[in-house]
Amino acid sequence: MSKALSNDASAMPLQAPAATFSTFFEKSIPELTAGMNDGSLSSEELTRYYLRRIKVYDGCLNAMITVNPAAIREARDKDVQRAAGKATGLLHGIPLVLKDNYDTKDMRTTSGALAFKNLHPHRDAFIVKKLREAGAVILGKTNLTEMANHGMTISSMGGQTLNPYDLTRTPGGSSGGTGAAVAANFAAAGTGSDTVNSIRSPSSANSLVGIRPTRGLVSRTGISPCSDLQDQGGPIARSVTDAAILLGVMAGFDPADASTTVMKNKTVPDYRKALKKDGAKGRKLALLTTNLGHDPDVLRVMENAVRDFEALGATVTRADIPELLISDLLKNNDVQLWEQRTVLDRYLKELGKDAPVKNTAEYAATGLLTPSVARDMERKSAIIDPNAYPEYKARLAKNARLHDFIVRYMCDNRIDAFLYPLQSILVVHTNDSRGQAGRNGLMASVTGLPAITLPGGFSSVTPSAPLGVPIGVELMGAPFSEELLIGMGYAYEQATGHRIPPAAFPDLDFSSVPVD
Repeated sequence: MSKALSNDASAMPLQAPAATFSTFFEKSIPELTAGMNDGSLSSEELTRYYLRRIKVYDGCLNAMITVNPAAIREARDKDVQRAAGKATGLLHGIPLVLKDNYDTKDMRTTSGALAFKNLHPHRDAFIVKKLREAGAVILGKTNLTEMANHGMTISSMGGQTLNPYDLTRTPGGSSGGTGAAVAANFAAAGTGSDTVNSIRSPSSANSLVGIRPTRGLVSRTGISPCSDLQDQGGPIARSVTDAAILLGVMAGFDPADASTTVMKNKTVPDYRKALKKDGAKGRKLALLTTNLGHDPDVLRVMENAVRDFEALGATVTRADIPELLISDLLKNNDVQLWEQRTVLDRYLKELGKDAPVKNTAEYAATGLLTPSVARDMERKSAIIDPNAYPEYKARLAKNARLHDFIVRYMCDNRIDAFLYPLQSILVVHTNDSRGQAGRNGLMASVTGLPAITLPGGFSSVTPSAPLGVPIGVELMGAPFSEELLIGMGYAYEQATGHRIPPAAFPDLDFSSVPVD
């Protein structure tokens, strides 16, 4: 709602009082939508609130690469449409951030690469188009590990993003810019992309909810790619409710992405219907002991999660499945080394004259890459035809067999979902030479199965982490079991209330901070 333009009370239009800063902090999409519907807040006010927080706090976090200069105007347009009874969808007037490997026709898409700093696509990614059709306001683009190549969220374009709960640590990755931004209330929610762990790692590290959908549920068109088999886009949010809303908007058939053929002529479920407090009752979970690790804080969180799910009416058994040992999957199943050149070259070709380089080899040869990514890209750019490599074909076959084995195992043992920590150690420090170790997300990535990461609690408090470090609990289910995962996740979230905003980025009155 616009501010009064005159000091003359008689000249003021009849309107609800302007919302105060505390109206917006940590609020869910349905709460914000209700406020816009009843006139107690506006999309413009909400957008200004988030932009002010970005302006004040992002100098510390380094989560954003680009802020949309037209965001306030777009929000104002959404308010006009709402007033005229023309709200367009579930996200009307809701400000979101996008990982900066999602193409946007009105903003540059850098993928975190200095070599791509002037890339202005002529199109929106398929998901971005759907978000806009649902009424979303795109606030800006977030930092990522350059070209989404590993989990530290450092790039030649955006530098190192920090974790808002512990500024000595990474925010996970590669979608860590979105994770840090959403955790610090820079937007209502955001998007990530996931090749190995990259939606769920920042969700775990930032006390957030992330969903990696079943392969084919959500299009990848217009997202700078790493792997045809493993890539998937999805939501990162502060609540299961918001993640479910975003997933419902994102999902659906895209003729340009063959993986989504499974959704052709199918109706996307209304995932909001799964948001029930008894969503875990009668369900059977298997605590996957194979990848629990030995970190005492993580083990404590997982023990508590087992008790919590049992209190919610679920049965929790234990399962040790050597075929899912994460160290073996990393060695023997990950295929992005062989696929990235092919899919990235195709992406660049589709950009046409907008592309800053013609192919992966040209990009690798620019010399502008973050050193840790440069080593990866040199190896990948040398693989011209992945099908010429017997190892690649063997891995594809292994992954197909593993998918079938896990689905059959779940069916034979009547398991609704596997339960495990997304990361079996705490999210690492920015100077950790191991990189982002101990992550378990590859199980879902190579099998194409859906998974939801949930806030599971915090580690012990340290001087650099006043609340402790967030630890994420993950559920992995059978193909297209998103409704079931969302229902169990919602029940767990509502019963435990583990989401706590980072203490270093409090809700303060920044209404005097200019953002025009």
